[in-house]
Amino acid sequence: MSKITLPSSFHMDDKIILITGAGDGIGKAVALACGKAGATVILLGKTVQKLELVYDEIIRLGGPEPAIYPMNFEGASADDYQELQTNIDKAFGRLDALFNNAGWLGASSPIELYDVELWYKVMQVNLNAPFMLSKACIPLLKKSESACIVFNTDNKQTAYWGAYSVAKAGAANLMGLLSKELESRHIPVNAFDPVAVRTNFRTRAFPGEDPSQLPVPDEVAKYYVTLLSGDIEQTGQVFVAEDFAG
Repeated sequence: MSKITLPSSFHMDDKIILITGAGDGIGKAVALACGKAGATVILLGKTVQKLELVYDEIIRLGGPEPAIYPMNFEGASADDYQELQTNIDKAFGRLDALFNNAGWLGASSPIELYDVELWYKVMQVNLNAPFMLSKACIPLLKKSESACIVFNTDNKQTAYWGAYSVAKAGAANLMGLLSKELESRHIPVNAFDPVAVRTNFRTRAFPGEDPSQLPVPDEVAKYYVTLLSGDIEQTGQVFVAEDFAG
């Protein structure tokens, strides 16, 4: 597979991009980068105060006014996703890109001891939510002249990752299925695996790790923005940083 060239600058004027988990970490960094590049960003997350700070920062950077959409995936129902679709359609008439970014670690535990209720909650956030959100957004993406879906993936196929590992593997498979189903509509569906980034999520997962040795979210945002630009022909791929040049 040939490498993807990173553009020297991003131009996303008039694009409507929905980003989940937009209040912190990678989601925040990508939202800021997209807003700075001219996209109208729909900031989706469960903590309104965090989303408001991202909103203010995008305005400070000179980006278009974002939209804030509070939503807690843990308790969201199918009706909530349908309402989201309706609201986006009314406000914007289409969607140009969806970034399935939000995730929740849950707990590190052997399967034998894993709490069943926690298992359901982790699966709800990491797998059911991307499914229901993608399903709700596909009609909106079909209204765009250049649409795409990007997943934030994480390969954790080792012991004690529990529901998080299973959900992330399922989400990667969901990405592959969607890429095949939407290929005829020229809607690329890809994923990016950041491997290790200095985020609060990473610190909770690896509390003994020295975070100063890891890249910050701003450093990896360029890879996601490149995929969200809608200019990528590849589909059904899980990319890493080494797949990009420039």
